[in-house]
Amino acid sequence: MTDIHLTTAWLVETLRHEPNDMAIFERALNHPSMDGPNYQRLEFLGDRVLGLVVSTWLYERHDTDPEGMLNSRLASLVSRPTCAAVARELGVAPHIRLGKQARDDGSADSDNVLGDVMEALIGALYRDGGFDAVRSFVYRVWESRLEEMDRAPQHPKSALQEWAAANRCKPPVYSVTNRSGPAHNPHFTVRAEIPNRDAAEAEGSSKQEAEKAAAQALLEKLQ
Repeated sequence: MTDIHLTTAWLVETLRHEPNDMAIFERALNHPSMDGPNYQRLEFLGDRVLGLVVSTWLYERHDTDPEGMLNSRLASLVSRPTCAAVARELGVAPHIRLGKQARDDGSADSDNVLGDVMEALIGALYRDGGFDAVRSFVYRVWESRLEEMDRAPQHPKSALQEWAAANRCKPPVYSVTNRSGPAHNPHFTVRAEIPNRDAAEAEGSSKQEAEKAAAQALLEKLQ
């Protein structure tokens, strides 16, 4: 089979959707280093569609979570590293069309490129198959990640970082406001702050423990 036939077969198997307009999927796989239409506009669309699908899913699945927790979960599930990881699992890289320099630079294995192409494919699927096709695909492919998130409580510092990103805030800043006790048994007070938003303090027997407690305290204030 030709490359286009291989790509078409892969798309059908991966998306579980028979393309009506193969050209839009070809565009989703075209890197900007190639001549002609590339994935950037579809990536813009796919990013929003993915966010809507996952937001609705979280809203329905976690019906008691406050807004802050939903934002934190959403930020993790639609992040570029997550989209890139999904792309790797699905075998997207061999189907991306790259210019010579981009190929030589290893762009096909870049989180940025893989994440963008994954979103572009979602945008193409939305345009070609509609919202239900996208929802079916995302629910199937992202399910294990959502289950893992439900099983494993997220570290408060990671959750706070994702909350800040989801709410378009500056990253959290941690500072030691007090240190007491002897060297063999120190006691720390740490302030966690999201600049121009809010802050909280907490204590611990190590700096790391105090930072974790401060992050948790700030998350509870924000939620």
